[in-house]
Order: sequence, then C-alpha cells, then structure tokens
Amino acid sequence: MFRSWKPLFALMLVLGLATPAVLAQDGVTVGIITSQTGRFATFGRMQLAGYQVALDEINAAGGVHGQPLKLIIEDDASNQNAALSAAERLINDDVPLIIGTYASGISKPLSAYTARQRIPLIVAGSAADEITRPGSPWVFRAKTNATSYAVSLLNLADSLGGMKTIAILHGSGAFETSVADAADRVARQNGYQVLAREVYDRGLTDFRPILNKFRGLRPDVVFMVSYEEDSVAIMRQAKEVNLNPKMFAGGAAGFALDSFIQGAGDAAEFVFSATSWTPSVSYPGAGQLHEKLVEALKGEEPSYHAAEAYMALIVAADALNRTSSLEPDAIRAALKATHLETAAGPVTFEDYDGFINQNPISMVVEQVQDGAFVTVYPTEIAAGEARFPTPQWSSR
Repeated sequence: MFRSWKPLFALMLVLGLATPAVLAQDGVTVGIITSQTGRFATFGRMQLAGYQVALDEINAAGGVHGQPLKLIIEDDASNQNAALSAAERLINDDVPLIIGTYASGISKPLSAYTARQRIPLIVAGSAADEITRPGSPWVFRAKTNATSYAVSLLNLADSLGGMKTIAILHGSGAFETSVADAADRVARQNGYQVLAREVYDRGLTDFRPILNKFRGLRPDVVFMVSYEEDSVAIMRQAKEVNLNPKMFAGGAAGFALDSFIQGAGDAAEFVFSATSWTPSVSYPGAGQLHEKLVEALKGEEPSYHAAEAYMALIVAADALNRTSSLEPDAIRAALKATHLETAAGPVTFEDYDGFINQNPISMVVEQVQDGAFVTVYPTEIAAGEARFPTPQWSSR
C-alpha cells in the first residue's frame, strides 16, 4: 500500500547554508543542483518552483524528524563541469544526499561521480535511459525514463489508427538521442516503417532541408525531440515548407513548455507532446499542486519539470524520515524501500528491463488545442479528445 504525502500550505522557503548534515536541532541540509543560468535556465526555473513548493509542505508537516529541512542550491550553469564542481562542494559540505539536475548530458556524468563517491543521488529531471540502465545502486530516478516518452506517443498513435510510417528528427544531445533511440526501436516493434531519422547539432536554425526531405517521404508521423528554441523553429518551418503528416509528435522537452505555444503561435496547434504530469491527472492533490506551482512561478503556467522536482524532494524527505542515520548506506536503503503516493505521481524504485532504481511511472500525452495544452491520453484521465488527423496547413 502506498503512503500518501498530504500537502499542507506554507509560504517560507528555507535555504540552508553550508553546514554538516546531521540529525541535530538545526535540521538536515541536502543538496540541489539545477540550471539557474545558461541554456537550460527555463527548466531550472521550473525545478526551483517545484523544490520551493515541496519544501514548504515538508517543513509545514514537521520537516525531518521534527526539524526543518534545508537546501543548498547550486547552479550547474547548464554544463557538466559546473555540475561536477557543485557536487564536489556539496559532498565537502557533508550533505547526506543530492538531487539533480535537468539535462541528461549533465546528469550522466553527475550520476557516475556521485556513485563513485557513494552518495545517493535522486535524478529529478533527466530521462536518458542509460542513467538508470544499467545505472548504479546509488542512483535513483523518480521521474520517467526516455523509453516511456516514445511508448506513450506511439501507443496514442496506435489507438488513433491509420498510421504505418514515421520520420524522426532529433538533436544530438543525450536526452534527445535517448528518446529518439526509443522511438526508433518501439516504432519498429509496433510495425511502423521508419522512413528517415535525422539528427542535428546544437546551433542549427534552418531545419527546412530536413523538413523538405520529410515532405517528399510523406510520413504518417513526424516524431521530434528538441529543446526550447528548436521546437519553435521546427514547427514554424514545418508550416513554411507545407509538411503535412497525420500526426506531429513532440518528445516533451521544448514541446511541453507554455513558451512553445507562445513562440510557435498557430504552428503549435495540433502538436502532441509526451509529459509526465498535467494538472488533470488523477493523482490525489494534483490540482492543488498546480495552484501552488502557479503561485511560486508568479502566475506562469508550470511545466511537468516543476512537478518532477517537487516529487524528488518529497521522496528525499520521506526517505530521511524513515532512517535515524544520515550514513549514505542507510539513506540508500531507505530510498530503495520507498513506496509513496505524491501529487506528482506514485514512486517506487524498481529493477526491471535492465533498469536499476527506476520509478516505473507512466507518461501521459497532451495536445495543443486552441492555444492551450489539453490532456488527451490515456483516455481514462483525458480532459479532452485528441484532434486527429492533423489538418493540412492550407485548410486551417
């Protein structure tokens, strides 16, 4: 049976100073690494909102063993060297565990480093399969893995029917490649013909040659995995070259941000995106979590990255409350025994299909409809019906 974390309201963010993490009257301090500056700062800002909301709830409910939970928050500046330096500082500050970060290309070396140091790491925002497959006994991922992004979108495609061909476009980073690998593999398993797979390097701004190639191939599904600025450019240029698949499928990341809708405008309409959380999911407290995240973001619509960060810190506090020792082995054992229900979804850390300490949480699919995201799959939790097939640009 899952224990339920019951949210309580509080409005004070407690940021800890660099003090040893011991069970003492001044509380327990844990480390957070996220992208406050650089390329991934938008996602880092979402994560910080999630951590704030979780911290408020944790401390309002009694903290850790009756003492306040505190955070040391480090900026990885959207690059792995800064993340590794941050982790070293946190370990020198005697934090009992670390939570981080957003980008898979940063979390992969970070997870390897913390495993060597025998410090528990909760992965809050990175999805690349290889972080937990094969993984490490010291690395725990509460959020979904890359394979689940592809599975959710292609399961939706199967349910909609009438599609047998697919073309894949993705960036060359760790996350984009991992999701694209999964899409390629799952599509073939499901009987799709993969007509093309195109990869691009960071900095590309003209996607029209690739999109024109796709137009000539006439795929039923165009599957895209891109970050914030690229997702906008791809859809604007897809409209420009008159690429007309039955389904545009975005592998989350940039396609799941409200800024994608704002930046792409009417070109964002009908695009599907995988996501791990929406306010309409059936998890207890999801609606209240959404309200708190909006408040933390000063009215901005939160992405699923905020909910995933929230979940990671709730999981950390739960594990710390179930052990009387802050020794790494004790915390690792407590994390492994996690069986928790949160407003962002259920959490257990399981070993399956080659994954180690992976939460087997499912993803959902949302679609841009009339300038807003609408949850459309699975149907039992959908807030609306999928609009399909995607109309041709000339008839919109």
